[in-house]
Amino acid sequence: MRTVRVTGASLTAGGADRVVVEGQFCKSSSPRTEVVITGLPDAVIRESRGRLLCALRETRLQRGEGRFFLNLVPAARPKSGEVLDLPLVLAGAGAVGHLDQEALGRTLFLGEVGIDGALHGVPGGLAAAMAARQAGLASLLAPPRTAREAAFVPGVEVLEATHLSQVIAHLSPEGQRLTPLDPPDLEPGETRTGHLDVVRGQAVAKHALAVSAAGGHGLLMVGPPGAGKTLLARALLDLLPPPSIEERLELAAALSASGRWPGGLPDRRPFRSPHHSTTHAGLVGGGNPLAAGEITLAHHGVLFLDELPEFRREVLEALRQPLEAGEVCLSRAGRQARLPARFQLVTAMNPCPCGHHGHPRLPCHCAPQTVRRYRQRISGPLLDRIDLRLEIPPTPLEALAPSAPCDPSPKEPDAKELLGMIEGAHRLRAERNQTGTNAHLLGDALDQFSPLQGEGRSLLAHAVERRGLSARAVQSLRRVARTLADLEEQERVMPEHLAGALALRAPID
Repeated sequence: MRTVRVTGASLTAGGADRVVVEGQFCKSSSPRTEVVITGLPDAVIRESRGRLLCALRETRLQRGEGRFFLNLVPAARPKSGEVLDLPLVLAGAGAVGHLDQEALGRTLFLGEVGIDGALHGVPGGLAAAMAARQAGLASLLAPPRTAREAAFVPGVEVLEATHLSQVIAHLSPEGQRLTPLDPPDLEPGETRTGHLDVVRGQAVAKHALAVSAAGGHGLLMVGPPGAGKTLLARALLDLLPPPSIEERLELAAALSASGRWPGGLPDRRPFRSPHHSTTHAGLVGGGNPLAAGEITLAHHGVLFLDELPEFRREVLEALRQPLEAGEVCLSRAGRQARLPARFQLVTAMNPCPCGHHGHPRLPCHCAPQTVRRYRQRISGPLLDRIDLRLEIPPTPLEALAPSAPCDPSPKEPDAKELLGMIEGAHRLRAERNQTGTNAHLLGDALDQFSPLQGEGRSLLAHAVERRGLSARAVQSLRRVARTLADLEEQERVMPEHLAGALALRAPID
């Protein structure tokens, strides 16, 4: 009795986990052939027993009379989906003696197998290829649609097959070998949307966007309806640098595992804007089966929460841990999943329920206690984690529609000018060998790159005394000050940078 091992993958909410199928065949005098699958398979995998036997018969491989034992390793982790069909069939064929263990051990296999031996595409090709690369496997073999998705992962040789007989021939010493797919072009395309140039009369808000983009800081905008908060939030994508190859792979992994493959690697960072009726599971992930939430789909991108006070409190509070950790750990009914969630939070809200509190022209009809209750729907601990808080005034008519084309208008920074400042900030950060964005500077790194000295320390001490700032708020101000210095391409953080950071942290009572 021989044991063969075939590597496959099981999809998770944020990617794929490597799974090894151990196969054994035990002869018996019974005329029946039985298949036993262990290792916490779901209903789809258990039903593959019939497909396995039919596929072996269609490829004219002798099944033998006896019992196939197929074990999924690690045994304690639940496995799901039809992606394990092909590894199960190959483990069965290898257990009978048709395939050599050495040929099976270098490749990750995935795909659905029909009763006629045809291979059908499955979601998760890119996620499985990343799991194969992490496991040190040289190649991946899958049906065409899945293989073309997996080919975007560099460092993994990808093979495609349409029928089980092609796979058997490829694995046989004298069979016809499959030709690896050529790696696709990974150069990103144009990523600008032009939203920033549409916004008029919001010079301070545009500068705050540049600070957010240069340092990775979260942003809260408070202003009346129609002031341009949503356009400003979408314009942040114009100022963020294009994602690197590894970031594009990570962006696509969650989409791949959930069956939302976009047809290639994303050229731009994601922008997710869930409705305020979104549930806890919809925002952070969960459900049955376990699925990624909006914070994972916004990984390396922007999560925009409009009408922030209208979200349920327990939904907003669930953001606190992922904002600092860059990931979320979900535990549901004995299953655990650790999903990436390194997103940039941008939020917007009205100043009061009617939206006109503090408006220079429109009266507000909300009682003071109503305004206070409305703003207190957002907890202090969550606000403390948002570095930039900005009051957005209504846009004046002259900025929206000048009285004459030749009339001078106040100088507003355009996208090209802001991009130049942001690129300079990124260069300065690279020159000082800083890893990560300023928004995630901690401990010794913060002391090294944003030290407090002399007048700056006195200014911050006065702000702490007057505003009652928490320790987290103090560190946040130091990070924003470092970003303001970077935008001016200055090595040292000066007192005026701390003053600018305080100005960009308006109190939200």
